[in-house]
Amino acid sequence: MILGPAARVALYYAPESDDPLAAAAAEWYAAHPGFTEVARGYGFHATLKPPMRLRAGCVWDDVLTAAHAIADSVPPFDLPPLAVDVPHGFLALRETRPSPALQGFADVCVAYADHLRAPPEPDELARRRRASLSLAEAANLARWGYPYVFASWFFHMTLTRRLNAAEEARLRPAAESHFAPALARPRRVAALSLFVQPAPGEVFTAIERVALRG
Repeated sequence: MILGPAARVALYYAPESDDPLAAAAAEWYAAHPGFTEVARGYGFHATLKPPMRLRAGCVWDDVLTAAHAIADSVPPFDLPPLAVDVPHGFLALRETRPSPALQGFADVCVAYADHLRAPPEPDELARRRRASLSLAEAANLARWGYPYVFASWFFHMTLTRRLNAAEEARLRPAAESHFAPALARPRRVAALSLFVQPAPGEVFTAIERVALRG
């Protein structure tokens, strides 16, 4: 695979294509287009290594090598039950109890793939710094190119844009009802998903799943 200089690569947790959760998310996005446009563009996922442009000289094979190194260090594990929550004003699926394995997976993805990352553009840094970051988040942004990693990371599978109180009161019960059947089944985290955005404004697409085998 050949990546252009403006392409971005992301390391995600995403459900298997035959997981009912994937179908439920696709139906939800289609039924609520005005609230889900940005989420649809990134693909249904939980971020592990945030979207990044590759530094000069890096190619897709380097991404695959890093992904396999991550997979070799992380064993499959059970995903805690998920529920609809409202972090930072938007609807998302979040874990219902802490998971050291999930946190460790995200931490490894950030650290093991960081050598591939091009530095953020100055306008991106400026935009993120306007978000009233904590000292820890500002330090993460400077070191890792993204504020919400390691202790500042939180698992979330985004369902909507930010909502006002009336929108939340209407959409949260709808989401809880819609996702309940899919969330009732247990699921295992058994793969790392690689997504690519070929150019700014285009959607992120799942390109490869690498099985965990640590």
